[in-house]
Amino acid sequence: MQLVGEQLVPADQRTTWEALNDPEVLRQCIPGCDAITEDGEHAYRVDMSVRIGPVSAKFKGRLRLLDIQAPTAYSLEFEGQGGAAGFGKGTAAVRLEPEAGATRLSYTVDAAIGGKLAQVGARLIEAAARKLSDDFFGKFNALMQPGAGDTAAAEPAGDAVPRWKRLFRKEGAPS
Repeated sequence: MQLVGEQLVPADQRTTWEALNDPEVLRQCIPGCDAITEDGEHAYRVDMSVRIGPVSAKFKGRLRLLDIQAPTAYSLEFEGQGGAAGFGKGTAAVRLEPEAGATRLSYTVDAAIGGKLAQVGARLIEAAARKLSDDFFGKFNALMQPGAGDTAAAEPAGDAVPRWKRLFRKEGAPS
C-alpha cells in the first residue's frame, strides 16, 4: 500500500523539523500511540493501539530515521508486531519546504501488513491509513499554530525556547 500526501504546516521550517523529531510531540499526535522511547541514535521504540475494521491490536515496533538532511528531509523505516493480529512494516520519505511563513510537508509512505489485519481488505486498510494520517496532521497542525498553548503569562520576547517545546512544559516548571 502506498500513501502520498502533503500538508501546509502553520510554522516555519526549523520549528516544524524540530517538532517532527521530538518523541513527545509525535506521541501526542500519532493516534493510539502509548509511548515513544529512544532506542539508539535516530531510533525509537513505539507502543501503540490500532483498530482497523473488526481487528484491533497493540503494536510494539521500532522506527529508524535515515538519510537525515536537516531541516529539509529524511526517510524512515518502521516495523511493528501486533501479536495474532499481524504485523506492519514499511518506509516513508518526508520533505519540508518553506512556503510564505509556513512549511510545505510532503510525504510518501510504502507499507505492508500481514496476519489478520491483511484479511480485512485493501479498501478498509487504505481508508484507515488515510484516517490515521488525517488525525495525525490535524493534531500536529493544531500544535504548530501560532499561539497554541500560550497562556496569559506569555514568554518574554526573544525567549530561546522554541514555541513547540513551551507547549509541553509542565505548569510551574522553570524555563
